[in-house]
Amino acid sequence: MVEAAGADIIEVGVPFSDPLADGVTIQRSTQAALDQGMTAARVLELIHQAALRIPVVIMTYLNPVLAYGLDRFLVDAHAAGASGVLLTDLPAGADPELERRVTASPLALIRLIAPTTTQARLARAVEGASGFIYLISRLGVTGMRDAVPTDVASHVERIRAVTPLPVAVGFGISTPAQARAAAQVADGVVVGSALVEALGAGDLQVAERLVRDLSAAVRNGQR
Repeated sequence: MVEAAGADIIEVGVPFSDPLADGVTIQRSTQAALDQGMTAARVLELIHQAALRIPVVIMTYLNPVLAYGLDRFLVDAHAAGASGVLLTDLPAGADPELERRVTASPLALIRLIAPTTTQARLARAVEGASGFIYLISRLGVTGMRDAVPTDVASHVERIRAVTPLPVAVGFGISTPAQARAAAQVADGVVVGSALVEALGAGDLQVAERLVRDLSAAVRNGQR
């Protein structure tokens, strides 16, 4: 449904019992998934079954990956059809050997960059990254907000000065208007909580319409 509605990349979460970077919407959906027996292995199975024609990025925390087995996870995720992985609680440089194993795999290592990242830290923070850079638009956890921060453009430019990778903006973007504003300064826009809320309402048509509206807004913003 999301692919047909115009998404360019799909982010799939592997649920974790302590999702510190996520707000109430993702926390709630994560707990619901865990309560129904969702596991890393099952997530990979679902990705494989979906056989999507657009890239899939797995977003999760380090613990589920280590519990699965890092090297096994990287191999199985690629075999399932994933193109990249985003480990939200693995800062650049925190575990060089683990990072080396990820970058040596077929999966892109997507880096998260916070708006508080200093200029001195920025070049190191994007080192070894591939695929794209995920700019967190604001401090705090995931979740819907009223507006896109006014300083997003300056943070995008800072990142572009140290890496040729595309920059996608996420955290707090939930409406077509916000997506269009973000797309005017970034290469991509990430929307999670708003879509999960729409899916949670049980009406797939509402969720599909939201994706179509967001996709159209992003394309209009990038013209």
